[in-house]
Amino acid sequence: MDDLSELLDARNQHISKALSIGHGKPLHIVRGEMQYLYAADGTQYLDLVNNVCHVGHCHPKVVAAGQKQMSKLSTNTRYVFNGLTEYVSRISATLPDELCVGFLLNSGSEANELAVRLARAHTGNHD
Repeated sequence: MDDLSELLDARNQHISKALSIGHGKPLHIVRGEMQYLYAADGTQYLDLVNNVCHVGHCHPKVVAAGQKQMSKLSTNTRYVFNGLTEYVSRISATLPDELCVGFLLNSGSEANELAVRLARAHTGNHD
């Protein structure tokens, strides 16, 4: 689907309006590389909006690390996996001693679910 109006129509049919585009005239972005986004018409944009300033879009080292991990095991904390323990240990080593236990999450909804679990565990109330 290359036509922007068709893409917007499909988006409006299938994606909640709560996930707004945020632009009066939306850009049709087809790829990202490092600090740049590329539009369907080939225009290059410096991305200062999408929280990619840390490593960039599709940074080769990040892509390679993700591919390497996914070729071993997709994230699953219900089993013992040394990569998870080592990573959390490295993170906790940079924090104050009282913040020595961690729980890795992927999203805000997972964080909310964890907050409920922690509250239930702490209070013993499972209602």
